[in-house]
Amino acid sequence: MLVSIGILGTKLGMTQIFDDEGRSVPVTVVQAGPCTVTQIKTEQTDGYSSVQIGYGAVAEKALTKPELGHLRKAEASPLRHLREYRLPDVSTYELGQAVTVDVFEPGQLVDVVGRSIGRGFAGYQKRHNFRRGPMSHGSKNHRLPGSTGAGTTPGRIYPGKRMAGQMGDTRVTIRKLKVVQVDAERNLLLVKGSVPGKPGAFLDIRPTKVWN
Repeated sequence: MLVSIGILGTKLGMTQIFDDEGRSVPVTVVQAGPCTVTQIKTEQTDGYSSVQIGYGAVAEKALTKPELGHLRKAEASPLRHLREYRLPDVSTYELGQAVTVDVFEPGQLVDVVGRSIGRGFAGYQKRHNFRRGPMSHGSKNHRLPGSTGAGTTPGRIYPGKRMAGQMGDTRVTIRKLKVVQVDAERNLLLVKGSVPGKPGAFLDIRPTKVWN
């Protein structure tokens, strides 16, 4: 197996499988790769070492000329998504090399990065799980926020105050999900639990590591 690197893919949906003891295990099925190595950075040329991979074939007209020129250096077809992974050693990689689900193995822990489902403009109860006001006759405070801060001092609302607004459609990382199965023939990765986004969402799957 190559030095630890991530892979890019697409969420297909959720299902369940049964383990050896007959217990139901909820899993997310991810179409992972194949990806193409589009750039290799080293200490001598860039000051650090990393590997960039691309995923998602598209038509040439969907990319800009600089993007197409960058991919031609690796003799890669037009790709929609590019991601870079820092590695201590990049000697095992070369331009144009295919990266498949073989970089993972069952039982391994991974971090899955994606964008959560957008919910639009949401109120206090839905967005932050605030309790509602009394529902009795005469009450005019069913779903209002209540006090949002003091008056004269400081005379303003502090940044970060939990209020109504856009909910979802943000970058989310789910850490330490267990790889249940790896299907190298169909480029499928089954991870235990749920991951961000709807079916068809773009995902970045990385080996779990100690984060600074």
